[in-house]
Amino acid sequence: MVTVEAYSKEVSSCGFWPGNASAPDPIFYSYAYPVPEGFAEHRVKPDSAFWLADLGEFVLPYEAVRTSDDPDATLMAFLESTYEAAADLANWDRADFERPAGYTPYQPEG
Repeated sequence: MVTVEAYSKEVSSCGFWPGNASAPDPIFYSYAYPVPEGFAEHRVKPDSAFWLADLGEFVLPYEAVRTSDDPDATLMAFLESTYEAAADLANWDRADFERPAGYTPYQPEG
């Protein structure tokens, strides 16, 4: 039920793939739906990230994150740059749905 609503408009999704027999290298991935024009050609960060046409998504090898001087910053650069590529190329109304980190729409009393 969740994906029905998520995919009814637009979505930017990301995650981690630990690998399997046919693709043994672990990766972080990011994709957009629907795929905006120019998304696959868009330059994302870090330099070790790339578009994997077979999957239709950007990938960042786990090894690039693991061996980075700042793994957290490396992963965040990937996640933020792929999201921004999707949102900007598709002309999403970012102000309508983006919230600052830690935002909570409901504050219980007491």
